[in-house]
This record gives sequence, structure tokens and C-alpha cells, in this order.
Amino acid sequence: MATAPVGSSTLDAYREEADRFLAALDEETYLHFAGLKDEFEVARIYERFSDLTTLDACRRLQSAVESDGSAALELWRFACEGYLGDQTRDLTEEIARLEATLEVEVDGKPIPFRMLRPAIANEPDRARRERLDRARIELTDEQLNPQHIRLAAMRRDGTARLGFGTYRELYDRFAFPLEELGVQCRRFLDLTEDAFVEASDRLFRRRLGIPLEETSRWDVPRIFRASDWDDGFPADAMLPALVGTLADLGIDLDAQANVHLDIEQRPKKSSRAFCAPIEIPDRIMLVIQPIGGPEDWHALFHEAGHTEHYAHVSADLPLEARRLGDNAITEGWAALFEFMVNDPAWVARRLDFGRPDDFADEAAAMHLYLVRRYAAKFLYELELHEDRDLDDMRSRYVELMRHATKVEPSAADFLADVDPGFYSSSYLRSWAFQAQLEAYLREEFGRAWFARREAGSLLRELWSEGQRLAADELLDEVTGAEIDLEAVVERTQERLR
Repeated sequence: MATAPVGSSTLDAYREEADRFLAALDEETYLHFAGLKDEFEVARIYERFSDLTTLDACRRLQSAVESDGSAALELWRFACEGYLGDQTRDLTEEIARLEATLEVEVDGKPIPFRMLRPAIANEPDRARRERLDRARIELTDEQLNPQHIRLAAMRRDGTARLGFGTYRELYDRFAFPLEELGVQCRRFLDLTEDAFVEASDRLFRRRLGIPLEETSRWDVPRIFRASDWDDGFPADAMLPALVGTLADLGIDLDAQANVHLDIEQRPKKSSRAFCAPIEIPDRIMLVIQPIGGPEDWHALFHEAGHTEHYAHVSADLPLEARRLGDNAITEGWAALFEFMVNDPAWVARRLDFGRPDDFADEAAAMHLYLVRRYAAKFLYELELHEDRDLDDMRSRYVELMRHATKVEPSAADFLADVDPGFYSSSYLRSWAFQAQLEAYLREEFGRAWFARREAGSLLRELWSEGQRLAADELLDEVTGAEIDLEAVVERTQERLR
């Protein structure tokens, strides 16, 4: 049966309804995770807007893309992702329920499943870290992986109903630069091999007293916890540092009527900062419950980057540029703010602790580990989403991750470690975007670019574009360069001492 054509008025109506749907989801997210509401009632929101993500809506928008080029591409992707999400929603909610309710007894004490990773990160005793990790793996394999396997099969079936042979083929059609990024990831892993081994070995010996070759997966969260630096990043200095940094850039956080700071202490409030862009750009929520420590500071500044981006988006832009588009853009702005915390020049301006260069060196080693891990994860997802046999993908996950990180992962994580929508590609491209843009800012405004109002003016101008352009296009307009992961190589080598 032929699909009826989609007119401009129909697309405008679809945009408006999609905008209301996303606003409702973001508000529900804010209310629940800010500790203002016990229930997380997303099912009713999906039901109210169910016409947005039907198979018919996907096909009609695909027809519009095929007849008018890329005009409706982001709307089509939104509809398809919503369709696949709706098809798998019950199972996704069941996995979330299991993660929230499962618990295991370790050393005679019951520990909720979701608290196992934080417990590993905060546990100084290595033998107990191993017991906690093995308990997590056992629960994952026995209770969660049967659901993850069903979820993968349902996603494959839904992709076929959309008319595509594989999930990867679908995202190729969405114009994701998958093959190009895969080439960059392989090259990045080759280029950073020696520097990574040296930097990680130095970091692991310094923090845990063990060499890289003796490090186990249950040691890595403890290493990344960086508890030795907690005193240098106090909780009561977090918000003043953010306010001062924004002021240096010419942004008065207190005067931003569209930015709402939620700093109240609530028992059920998320301990990690987050941003909820309920109305872009008119109502952006930045939620903070300061704990302190470098991890908490990174989270706050990361979410502040999202917040300022969304708060400056032009209200005249269509839905695609305000809420959809290339997520490497908003993740790039978040990374730009997050990585300020690692900069010795910024630390000297905002904090008072010794050895900021040592901290920058360790942060660079951790970032190199993370980017290599995500490069391997992305390469794994490329293979997984070509509909490879799931039984074979367990060993392939271990092989790729072990090569990238030099630490043996658990095969049990071969599906739990996969995000929908190739979001790993957004993070990888955002880190390259951040490195290249920061290099440009330093060249134009000096090493302390974050203290220059002229730099703030440029950022506000770029933020106003929302996600109208892809990250590659925006970077080209500003610097004349294409996104390239080699920029991360240059940036980390500069930081590594």
C-alpha cells in the first residue's frame, strides 16, 4: 500500500506534538530525580503521545525524507527511535525494575544491585572489591542477561518492520558517520597504544600500588574514584566556582531567568548533578546536590555545559535544531566545561591545592583510558548491530575491550554495556569536537580563555545555533577543520607529563 505524502502543515503539527512530548518527559525526569516525586510515570506520557511513534508515522516521515531530501530526517529518526523504544518499553521497564530491586549478600551484608559499582569504587580492600564485582557479574548473567538477550532480539525484529536489514543499516540511513568513525577509532587505538600503556601503568601504580599488567576490572572503578584528591575539591566551593567561571565569560548565572538552580537538599534527590531542558530555551533546570570530590565537580561542570548550551539556543529554531540533531554538539559543550576542572590554569584560579599538574596528568591518563574504551565499545557495537550471532559476541566483547584497556572485562557485560542509538559515537565525536574547539579558543584568547569575555561572546553565539548543524559542520565554520579523534591524542599528550 502506498504511503500518503506528508505536507508542510502536517510536519509542523508533528513538530509541535513531538516538542510537547519531549517537554513532558524532561519534566517528569526532573520531578522524579530531583526528589520531588516518588513515581517515575513515563508510561502515561508515551500513551498520551502514542501517535508520534507508530509504524505508519515512521513510514510517512521516511516518505517525506525520500521525496524532499534531508528536510525531515531528524523527525524520521525521532519517530523510528520512538517506535523501537515503544516496542521494547515493557522489557526495558522490567530490566530497570530488576536493577532497582535485586540485591545480593556480600560478606553477610545485603547490597542492592545498583549500589555494587559505587561500593566497588569506594572499597579500599582489594579482596572485597573482587567479591563485590563477582556478585555483580553473577546477578547480571543470571537475572539480567536473559532480558537483555530478549531485548536485542526485539530490537532486531522492530528494525526489520521498519524496512531495514540491520540496526546499523538503519543508522547509516540516518546519516550517522559510522564507517568513517570506525576508521578513526582503529587509528586512535594504534596511535595511543604506547602512550596509554605507559600513562596507565604510572597512574595505577600511583593510586593502587599495582602495575597495569596486574590490574583487574574491579580495581578500575577504585582508580577512577580518585579519592586522594577529595580534599582539593570541597563541596561548598562547587557552586561559587561555577558562578565565578561563568562570570569570567560574561554570563551572570543569577540573572539567567530561564535557568533554574535546584540546590535544595532532599532525601530522594539524585546525588549526581543533572540538567533537565524542559523548555528550550525558556526553562532549563540545573539540579545540584553537592557532595564534593573531583568526580562530583566533573559532573556539575558537565551538566552546566549542557545547561548554558540549551539556555542560549535561539527560540526561533525548529524542534530539530532545539531538541534533536547531532548530540555530539551538546556533549561537546558539556565536555568543554567538564575538562576545565582538569586544567591547571583553571585550578589555580578557582581552587587552592597543591600539585595541580599532577592532577592534570592523572586526569589525562584517565581520559585516554575512557576514549580508548569507547573506541573499542563503538567498534564492538558496529559488529553487534550487523546482527552477528549473540553467542559469538560475548567473546568478541572481551577481545576488543581487553585490547583497548589491557584489563580483562567480564563477558557478562556484552549487552548491558550497549547504549541504544549508537550514542557511543556521540561521545567519541564530542571529545574530538571539544579538543579541537579548545585548541582554537586557546589560540584565539590565550591559555586562560575561560577568563575572557570575548571567548564567552563566541560561545554564546555558537550556543544560539542549538544543534542546527552537525558537529562536523559547526567545527568547520569556526576552525576550518573536520572532526578527528587525533585531536584527542594531541591534547592528552600535552597533558601527560
